[in-house]
Amino acid sequence: MDKILNSDKKIESGLTHLADVVDQRRDAFKAGQADPKTSYTALLFSKGDDGILKKIGEEATEAVMAAKDARNANLAAEQQKLLVGEMADLWFHCLIALSQFNLRPEDVIAELDRRLGTSGIEEKAARKAAGKE
Repeated sequence: MDKILNSDKKIESGLTHLADVVDQRRDAFKAGQADPKTSYTALLFSKGDDGILKKIGEEATEAVMAAKDARNANLAAEQQKLLVGEMADLWFHCLIALSQFNLRPEDVIAELDRRLGTSGIEEKAARKAAGKE
């Protein structure tokens, strides 16, 4: 159990660190100190909400396709590696979106923690009843 908790802290710490870097680059872009021609993160922020959200859609589609390929290849190691790479791309672009909207991965983790122990079916029904879905 301690090993799992330590692993969870390492993951959260890694996401927090990456989010810090993304936020720093966002701030540098806004201050005119990061050039979209030389910084991919600045390029993403230069595209605004629509460009960032479109990129998440593209990355999500690529992750779905990689998952299908991994399943079709009977979870072969090479296909699994490609899936992990696509998921990493998706997570990175989600961190960009969170930063764009002044949010952090800790906000998402807090929401997941809030939902812990609640049936997904119950959670969805509660959102529907509240008119949030």
